[in-house]
Amino acid sequence: MTSRRSPSVTSRKQPRQARSNDLVAAVLDAAVQVLAKEGAQRFTTARVAERAGVSVGSLYQYFPNKAAILFRLQSDEWRRTSELLRSLLEEARSPPLMRLRQLTHAFLHSECEEAQVRMALNDAAPLYRDAPEAAEVRNAGANIFEIFVRNALPNAAADVQLLAADLIRTTLSQVGSRFSQTPRAQAEIAAYADALADMLCAYLERLMTQDRAELRTATRVSVG
Repeated sequence: MTSRRSPSVTSRKQPRQARSNDLVAAVLDAAVQVLAKEGAQRFTTARVAERAGVSVGSLYQYFPNKAAILFRLQSDEWRRTSELLRSLLEEARSPPLMRLRQLTHAFLHSECEEAQVRMALNDAAPLYRDAPEAAEVRNAGANIFEIFVRNALPNAAADVQLLAADLIRTTLSQVGSRFSQTPRAQAEIAAYADALADMLCAYLERLMTQDRAELRTATRVSVG
């Protein structure tokens, strides 16, 4: 039995003129509205075109199918998240624990603000998740946490660094996804983010203490 090929999720062409950019922006904005209102199961190119006020033919100039539209929404969300992570975790003027705390608050607020569309995109993921383009975009920001942990724990063994990076990344992702499934007040989000940040920072602080102890031991051995 032959394997089923994933549909193309690559845009047919990139807009080059202001009018084309406006059309694509209108399609993507309409797609978010349709996805939020109708959900992934009732999401169609016809509904998106109608909401955007353009013809289906005009839409197909840039997006070959609904999977391509959904993938564009998802990849844009992944890129925004990666930029948020990178901007906070690479801020060298702030200590690592402060960066991690700020990131936890920003990430949790972002998850709650975009929860409705994000959950709908998760439902639509089977349409594009196996496409090579999806793996490429997902992997683009995969090393952000690894770089942060290596800088915070420069003397730790590589397996310790990888474990810490994976634990922090997975905890944020899983907790943020679960917590944001229910509408939350701002005060509730802030309180939850504080508690989550306390937990993650306590873990990282313990590793940093061990890291400094290992450096002192190595220094005494080398001097002796």
